[in-house]
Amino acid sequence: MPIHRWAVTLLRVSLVTLFMVLLLLQTFSFPGQFAHMAQENPQSAHLRWPLTIVFACWILCAQIVLVAIWKLLALIAANRIFTSVSMTWVDVIVRAIVAAWIILAGALLYVGLQADDPGLPLLLFTWFIGVTVLGLLMIVMRALLRQATTLQTDMDEVI
Repeated sequence: MPIHRWAVTLLRVSLVTLFMVLLLLQTFSFPGQFAHMAQENPQSAHLRWPLTIVFACWILCAQIVLVAIWKLLALIAANRIFTSVSMTWVDVIVRAIVAAWIILAGALLYVGLQADDPGLPLLLFTWFIGVTVLGLLMIVMRALLRQATTLQTDMDEVI
């Protein structure tokens, strides 16, 4: 078995594991944590549902990216990565990252205006920059995939 097949298999196992962990976080851990926070600290009880929704949306964005990566791996396995179908899945990844970025920007703005301690705004700003870099990287990778797809199509016409 070639090394890339091992890598694809390990990546698929990792994607499934990560998806399941995110599903547990999304349905049990974060809602339970925010409910507990509301019980223990009644002054922050009003944040229970907004935090639950924000975290659920972020996790949903991550799950969408994982599904799109799975689909791209299937295209790699079928030797169809340099087709327009792959561009569709890369676009899905970019849109999910943009959605997460918008939610993160809103959270950063809200927390930044409310905070009396710079720790949480700085942490959110670091995440904001990280998601920005990831989004821009995906846009560059999308352009490279488009170029490679065009070259592959040209080569297929020549042959």
